[in-house]
Amino acid sequence: MRIIAKRTLRQFWETHPRGAEAKAPLQPWHSTVAGMDWALPADVKATYSDASILKNSRVVFNIGGNKYRLVARINYQFGIVYVRFVGTHEEYDGIDAETNRRRDHLMNLEIRPIRDEADFDAALSAINALMGAEPGTPEGDRLDVLVTLIESYEAKHWAIDPPDPLEAIRLRMEQKNLRQRDLEPMIGSRGRVSEVLSGKRSLTLAMIRRLAKGLDLSPEILIQEISPRPA
Repeated sequence: MRIIAKRTLRQFWETHPRGAEAKAPLQPWHSTVAGMDWALPADVKATYSDASILKNSRVVFNIGGNKYRLVARINYQFGIVYVRFVGTHEEYDGIDAETNRRRDHLMNLEIRPIRDEADFDAALSAINALMGAEPGTPEGDRLDVLVTLIESYEAKHWAIDPPDPLEAIRLRMEQKNLRQRDLEPMIGSRGRVSEVLSGKRSLTLAMIRRLAKGLDLSPEILIQEISPRPA
């Protein structure tokens, strides 16, 4: 999926008073969704069973054991996931998730390179008005081009690093209500699972393949270097 408004994610964990602890679960969410190919809301539910499907193509994701909420608007035909809101559970309760408390209208925006944050904001506003566009229409072509421009801008200014593989594994275990013993078919014996999750043993290629399939995780996440654990 093509995720846009990465800035919303990074600004939250970099500037919000409670954002620092949200980085660990938000990074795996970003990498996992980027590796998906969702065609229907049911595909989202298959990946995130606790996600809520709302009107206007919006989806609410529970992040970090429901400490945080993320609202995204999805155009399945173009494979676009537009992050509209991320905040604490309490902050989420104060918004209308179907509208994000505002109404955006199609802007007569000249399509040109995005050079600064003002251009970026204008492009995002136009995209929100076009998220219902269909392929093969002038609106769909406009949406596709604008998203491509935003992806290029965010890759330079708001890129998100891949998550730590072990953090990603733990997050998926939490979301799927799995215990360490449930990883034994993917990793090996109970002792080997414990060694992997504690950072004492590296993931092998065979483990990565089985974990990617069993936990619905992108292999690109699992091949990343594991951060050193405290002794």
